[in-house]
Amino acid sequence: MTSDQGTLVLSDGDIARALTRISHEIIERNRGADGVVLLGIPTRGVPLAARLGERLLAADGRGGDLNGIVGTIDITLHRDDLRSQPTRALTASRIPAGGIDEKIVVLVDDVLYSGRTVRAALDAVSDLGRPRAVQLAVLVDRGHRELPIRADFIGKNLPTARTERVQVRLSELDGDDRVVLHP
Repeated sequence: MTSDQGTLVLSDGDIARALTRISHEIIERNRGADGVVLLGIPTRGVPLAARLGERLLAADGRGGDLNGIVGTIDITLHRDDLRSQPTRALTASRIPAGGIDEKIVVLVDDVLYSGRTVRAALDAVSDLGRPRAVQLAVLVDRGHRELPIRADFIGKNLPTARTERVQVRLSELDGDDRVVLHP
């Protein structure tokens, strides 16, 4: 669908299917969900991590509390654009009770673009502990990397022009689920 409001890239059903597929890929790659910790990168990576956590627990056949596998990671002080961006409020990182040492940490974000946000998240993870491995799950990979960073789990590859803008809307924050490409 195309309109003056942009082009719909993913509907709510598409997002749900992508997250289900990503959760199964995480389980397959890591031979289960045991020892996997999901850390959402604010803002939209946080609800995406929670949704993935629910699917991981269900697909792996375990019940359980999301707080045991899902957390958030604040990257604010690790960003390389602090001088050029408006002041950002710090948000507390919330790490699952078992910590991240010797765990497989999956960083979760909505859009992978230049790779700078992920680089900041990697720096923040190293401040919190020493995971066995760090993986990256994103809903949309739009290309245009400035750093040698690649997602392990991708909902949709979306080649874009640098001038285009990808808008991710999630019901927890925006009232509905969709991804729209704006010229």
